[in-house]
Amino acid sequence: MGKGRWEMRKTVCYWTAIGALGAGFACSAAGQEVDDNVPRVENARLERRALAGPLASEVHQWAEQTDHARWLGYAVAKIGGERTLCCGNYDGSWGNGCAHCRLEDGDRGNEVTFRNDGAAKLKGPENLLVLLRAENKRVMKVRVVSEQCPVDAGNLALTWLSGVKSSESVELLQEFVQGADLDMGRSQHMAQAALAAIAMHADSAADRALVSLTQPGQPASLRRQAAFWFGEAREKAGLAALEKMAKTDPSSEVRAQVTFALSVSHEPGAVEEMIRMAHEDESSHVRGQALFWLAHKAGQKAVGAITGAIENDPDTDVKKKAVFALSQLPKDEGVPRLIEVARTNHNREVRRQAMFWLGQSSDPRALAFFEKVLTQ
Repeated sequence: MGKGRWEMRKTVCYWTAIGALGAGFACSAAGQEVDDNVPRVENARLERRALAGPLASEVHQWAEQTDHARWLGYAVAKIGGERTLCCGNYDGSWGNGCAHCRLEDGDRGNEVTFRNDGAAKLKGPENLLVLLRAENKRVMKVRVVSEQCPVDAGNLALTWLSGVKSSESVELLQEFVQGADLDMGRSQHMAQAALAAIAMHADSAADRALVSLTQPGQPASLRRQAAFWFGEAREKAGLAALEKMAKTDPSSEVRAQVTFALSVSHEPGAVEEMIRMAHEDESSHVRGQALFWLAHKAGQKAVGAITGAIENDPDTDVKKKAVFALSQLPKDEGVPRLIEVARTNHNREVRRQAMFWLGQSSDPRALAFFEKVLTQ
């Protein structure tokens, strides 16, 4: 994922469904208008109005009229699944759920933690709240949260638009991402938030936008993070895009990120593509990363690819990475295979690596193996 605040943490976020959250939401099919009312908002000078024209034009006009800081927000349909975008402000207890989204909380303005959980879910379709902060006649920040998050606007003006189409929202957000280097500058935070927002839209326009952001002419840092969102959020379309990136992206660093993105995908076929990359990618770094993430997937196919690399990969460094991958498997799978490698592999460096990771395992079977070796 690169460096920065948008490194995703797959931990558990328990949240409580609070009635209808303000006046509530009623969502239509993906890509259509959302008959949306305002979420629960605190400390805001609130103005509500319906979208009168193209979203991008209206947002740019709103920003150009802004001297002092203010916010604009709207809701669109969010992709399905147990995904909640929480702000980086918590109430001190995981059991009490995500705390208020404080829009004016200093440097946390672009910090959102992505959580994929098995907690209680609201019934029916959910909305995604997109919030834009303008100052000095330009949009300076993007925030994106799930509708469960109460929003605190820090006593600033908040304009809430109704009738926003998902496809127009994707088009607007893409302006903040296109060509952005997500490893450099303050603008990276806005681009990262806008990229995550695009990925969370329940609209095929999001797939097309992400594909455009992974073209070779885009910065490698942007391609890496777009790859993550393909795996985490975009399901079948995301897998197809990752398979193409795995074969065509010119950067080994980007392809290495593709292996991680495949590891977080739940689509059938993701493991097979990781195995292909572990065997066939021209870069030893990419092959090693594919083996590492295969270890986290476990399963017989993954184990077979790892042990196959130990035996057959021409690069000793890749073989050693495959040994490390064995050490990441559940002990009942990994330890016996490490013992076998340490006992029988023809490559001395590979045997030494297996012995090292056995020593780190603190497993009684490893100790018995060492005693046998030392007493022979």
